[in-house]
Amino acid sequence: MIEKGALLPMFYLPPVEYFTQLNKYKPDVWIERDEHFPKQTYRNRANIYSPDGQLALVVPVVKGSKVHTPTKDVKISYDFNWQRMHWMSLQACYRRSAYFEYYEADFAPFYEQKTTHLFDYNQQLLELLLRLLKIKTTLNYTNEYQARYPESVVDLRHAMSAKKDVTIEQKPYFQVFEERNGFLKNLSIVDLLFNQGPQAVNYL
Repeated sequence: MIEKGALLPMFYLPPVEYFTQLNKYKPDVWIERDEHFPKQTYRNRANIYSPDGQLALVVPVVKGSKVHTPTKDVKISYDFNWQRMHWMSLQACYRRSAYFEYYEADFAPFYEQKTTHLFDYNQQLLELLLRLLKIKTTLNYTNEYQARYPESVVDLRHAMSAKKDVTIEQKPYFQVFEERNGFLKNLSIVDLLFNQGPQAVNYL
């Protein structure tokens, strides 16, 4: 049973706010592994900045049976080549950013290898992102589902929604296409990383 710290879901290329919270509560950060997989959330989607504004990258998942599937058991679907589409989108959107080429080789393998489970894929990406951001912390994982936690635990499992408007305060940083659509808040952490590079951790 978790007694203190913060409980976060496992997201795909999580938004900036996720890392702000993770940085705030480390080392007492727990990742939810056992919840039932909710649809249309950052668990399998990330928002990046395209020439036309915000673009959602969605990792397709295998259609589950009628029984709710725990997040750790959700499988990635490879019925179409979404990896190629995501990688081409990242290249098209960030090729002009200051640091994309610097990090390109770190991310490229994730769009070639085929990982069976979404949780494992997101976990490997999260570990890479923590390393690139130079955030030193050990992540703890739940081993059973709890609907409620004591007040000493900050439950952030439903705090960040891909469907709600962004309300967090966020200081603008340079974005590649901001002259077209202005500053877009709370995009995927890769937007901050590719634009700010080693300075990203100071921004958080």
